[in-house]
Amino acid sequence: MLKEMKAYGHLKPGQKGTQRLVTRFGAALVCVRYRYDERTGDNLTTAEIIVDRRPRLTFRYRDTDMVAVAVPYTETALREKLKAAGGRWNPEERVWRVCFGAIRGDTTLVERIVRE
Repeated sequence: MLKEMKAYGHLKPGQKGTQRLVTRFGAALVCVRYRYDERTGDNLTTAEIIVDRRPRLTFRYRDTDMVAVAVPYTETALREKLKAAGGRWNPEERVWRVCFGAIRGDTTLVERIVRE
């Protein structure tokens, strides 16, 4: 549908012609486009808005990457998992160093990766 329409205006929030939509959508408004539908002869106003915002939680690691995992001393079961996966305790940084491929399937350990 949009491919058949010609865009003749692309405005950023705050520019003349966007005030009504800025009032309606506020900071969620990204841009406003004015389009013309040749088939029907209609002028259309489209608004691009932000509907969801959340922090990016997925970081990509290769199986061979060494990652730092924070596990408190009191959680012996997780410490044992790290030891079994070949992890080494680093006393200076107070984290476990382990190859990501060894813990990839364990969500409790992956969630504890310290991003450096």
